Amino acid sequence: MLFPDFSLEQVAVSAGKLRLRRGGSGPALLLLHGNPQTHAMWHKVAPELAKRYSVVCPDLRGYGGSFKPPVTADHAPYAKKEMAKDMVELMAALGHPTFTVAAHDRGARVAHRLALDHPQCVSKLVVMDIIPTLEHFERTDMAMALGYYHWFWFAQPHPFPENVINAAPDAWWRAHTSREPKPPDFFAKEALADYLSAVHDPQMIQGMCEDYRAAASIDLEHDRASRTAGEKIRCPLLVLWGKKAKIEAWYDALAIWKNYCAAAVSGGAVDSGHYLAEEAPAEVLAHLGAFFSA
Repeated sequence: MLFPDFSLEQVAVSAGKLRLRRGGSGPALLLLHGNPQTHAMWHKVAPELAKRYSVVCPDLRGYGGSFKPPVTADHAPYAKKEMAKDMVELMAALGHPTFTVAAHDRGARVAHRLALDHPQCVSKLVVMDIIPTLEHFERTDMAMALGYYHWFWFAQPHPFPENVINAAPDAWWRAHTSREPKPPDFFAKEALADYLSAVHDPQMIQGMCEDYRAAASIDLEHDRASRTAGEKIRCPLLVLWGKKAKIEAWYDALAIWKNYCAAAVSGGAVDSGHYLAEEAPAEVLAHLGAFFSA
């Protein structure tokens, strides 16, 4: 079992139902996954965290077994504001009006907006292997455009990217997640089965692309408005990134995040590629444990 002693549930929020696993007891901890994954990405760290926390691992809207809004012209259903609202409603429904958040990749973009829009809910925040979306786009150069080419491909008009991916979902997934000529071997068999099941769902591929279309449009509007208004993260922030991934090579992540947070910012590189929680779970747990207990 990937998540021993965790329940697998469907919980309704105002916009639809979210698939999730939860387990443990203690202060509430929300774990948000990245792309092109599901909540299963947390299986190497969630059981250990559940010894001290009430751990909730949902699939984001559009991903995995959660609800998937249809395509719209403005991509508003996939705005990070809406995805963050899902999480506030979910945690409230589970009896957790305040909670800590640790999030990776796309989930960390939701978590950033969650901390901005609902500061009363988030006590501490961990973001993994990202800088703010607005910074990525404003700093785009040849290296970013080639290294993160999928940001621009997924954001092309519906249904062009969906049709290409749906023609060969397994081949696409392995190419997208491989950072070397050979496929990665750190994905557990059960987790990989969940990821591949998801990418064989055309509605999930559509939701994923809408997520990226929103990031390149309505999310930038919201982020620019927040920057103009001087809105910043108010809780302590831990920033982690993979030493072998692109954030390490391209950016001073801590310096960038300090411009977006009014509280203490700490962090550093983990000896991994992009998939920190699956490549280096012990190191991730050590960072989380020190941050949460401080």
